[in-house]
Amino acid sequence: MHSCQGGTGDSGQGRELRLAHAGPWYVPTALEARRPATACTLAALVLGGCASTKQQDENEPVGNYRVEIVDANFPAKQKLAQSSRLVIRVRNAGSTTVPNIAMTVNGFGRRKKDPDLADPERPQFVINGRPQTIGGVPEAKDQSPFGCETVYVNTWACGKLKPRADRTFEWNVTAVAAGRYKLSYRVAAGLDGRAKAVAAGDGILSGSFAGVVSEKAPATRVADGDGKTVVKGTR
Repeated sequence: MHSCQGGTGDSGQGRELRLAHAGPWYVPTALEARRPATACTLAALVLGGCASTKQQDENEPVGNYRVEIVDANFPAKQKLAQSSRLVIRVRNAGSTTVPNIAMTVNGFGRRKKDPDLADPERPQFVINGRPQTIGGVPEAKDQSPFGCETVYVNTWACGKLKPRADRTFEWNVTAVAAGRYKLSYRVAAGLDGRAKAVAAGDGILSGSFAGVVSEKAPATRVADGDGKTVVKGTR
């Protein structure tokens, strides 16, 4: 799956989208900060060192950049253990290149009201992972906007966006807790606030989704014949 790239998408919020990956394999990275130190350590083991220590917001220009949200889709009705896609497509509506188009998403998790918990934050959605091997070491690459990881919690930045160009942010997630959910998102033109995104026309720079995760998990069975293929159905 390729994310963070130009393209078109179906409009309308709360629309069910086709699953990009049906497998149940996932990693709970949605609620954690990006971990550059861990990545740097792995790079040091595999490549002999990190390629760069340059800050992601270094030399960010000052200015206002016109941006519009073209499409935003996430299923309103979901089931436990069911994979779905969050897709948000934005466009540079101005005549100047956006320095670093970014998206912050909140609501993959929720806070549990229990004073005895050391960490009240609990996941409701986790970002699915794609298993891979790096230098002979088993690793997982989460299915979030490709190449857009940052050191900021729940924020992805995909680099420059030319005038009139689109950028698609996409996450493949699995619901792991039942109940109502509310997920919000906001687009930015940079990471440190010097480059500011401004809404084009009467548009908005943020939005939200609200829905329910059912306690019923999607029905699955092993297909007749090969005894290997997993077939998804509904209950």
